[in-house]
Amino acid sequence: MPAHVITSEQQRDRMLHTPIPRLILSLCLPTLATQLISVFYNTADTYFVSKLSTSAAAAVGVVFSLMSIIQAFGFGIGMGCGSIISCSLGGKDNDRADRIGSSAFVLAAAVGLALCAAGLCTLRPLMRLLGSTDTILPYAESYARIILLAAPVMCASFVLNNILRGEGKAMLAMVGIGLGGVLNIGLDPLFIYTFGLGIAGAAIATLLSQCVSFAILLACFLRRKSAVRLHIGQVSRKAEVYARIIKTGMPSFCRQSLASVATVLLNVNAAVYGDAAVAAMSVVGRIFMFVFSFMLGFGQGFQPVAGYNFGAKRYDRVRGATYFTMLVGTVLMSVLAAAGFLAAPGALALFRRDDAEVIAIGALALRAQCVVLPLFGVSTVTNMLLQVTGQSGQATFLSLCRQGIFFVPFILLLPQLIGLLGVQLAQPAADLCTFAVTLPFLLSFL
Repeated sequence: MPAHVITSEQQRDRMLHTPIPRLILSLCLPTLATQLISVFYNTADTYFVSKLSTSAAAAVGVVFSLMSIIQAFGFGIGMGCGSIISCSLGGKDNDRADRIGSSAFVLAAAVGLALCAAGLCTLRPLMRLLGSTDTILPYAESYARIILLAAPVMCASFVLNNILRGEGKAMLAMVGIGLGGVLNIGLDPLFIYTFGLGIAGAAIATLLSQCVSFAILLACFLRRKSAVRLHIGQVSRKAEVYARIIKTGMPSFCRQSLASVATVLLNVNAAVYGDAAVAAMSVVGRIFMFVFSFMLGFGQGFQPVAGYNFGAKRYDRVRGATYFTMLVGTVLMSVLAAAGFLAAPGALALFRRDDAEVIAIGALALRAQCVVLPLFGVSTVTNMLLQVTGQSGQATFLSLCRQGIFFVPFILLLPQLIGLLGVQLAQPAADLCTFAVTLPFLLSFL
């Protein structure tokens, strides 16, 4: 074994005995970089495409909900297997970790292939359902057709990424996703402008970057840099194994899939007020995801720490990790919220400088979102804590709250009462309610 590759026992010792702040920071920095690169290259798609036209920019927002569906399956399966693997390795059950990882990889690839086939067969009605107007539809179809081809690779990559993170190899996970993201940013202007492919060029850049990320992540397993061994002989034939993976990953699946549902409802309600409203809310969604990725990356550094120590019954370290992550997360989100509130008009102008209506609509929506952003330090960590420690029912319920139980009624009711302002305020109102519901679950667990 190469000298720089530590054994699973050494990794376990690190996860159980390294001081909590130092351990979480060492794990969160690579995951944070991964999140920022991932969101940045998604935002880059919006930025470069938005230079084509307002309708093209709106199309990226429409197809983003489709990408959220694909990501929901991949991320749900990936987080499910990653959480189980963390607890398994913490409890010295390496065979179970290998079986879960191998089974999840095959499951994700199969699900991605099914999504690709279903999406291509129903492309036009699907784009209509996701909120395309007559002017947005041609752009949306062109973009979505190529994105669907990437679905199997995207789903499988999420599993490989989460296995590495689950066992504490966040740096390897970062390299795989990060290099693909950097490549996408470079290819976007090349395909869109230089080759004259327009919005289809942005989709091709995404497809190629996803394939590169997948190849790099898979190489980590083929070269045995992972404690988990992927092998066809380890793929389980027992339904309960897949049920366990799906159940554990259900909070992540709900979180991601409801993000897609929320985007669709947002697009449909915004479309009443024209393409400018759809484009504005699309841009706000990308900006918010960029800001929120700081909290998400920090929380993903916390999860394997909580999982390992919960599996080893070191509950004192689970509690300490929770307090530390919530405190730092709240401070971080407060700082970013203040910056976002002040810079909202300028941030929107980066995407559609020549469209005052897009800037005005988007700036108000972004500022409203920034007001509730500091609450995410508690609500996000609580959800992740419950998921990684096996409280999947409670974690799933909390995942349903933000963009399901609360958001759906708000987005359906508020626009009827206060028009476009209701579209802009629906998500912040849902976030506030979700925080209030989260607190009793957190206090009960601790």
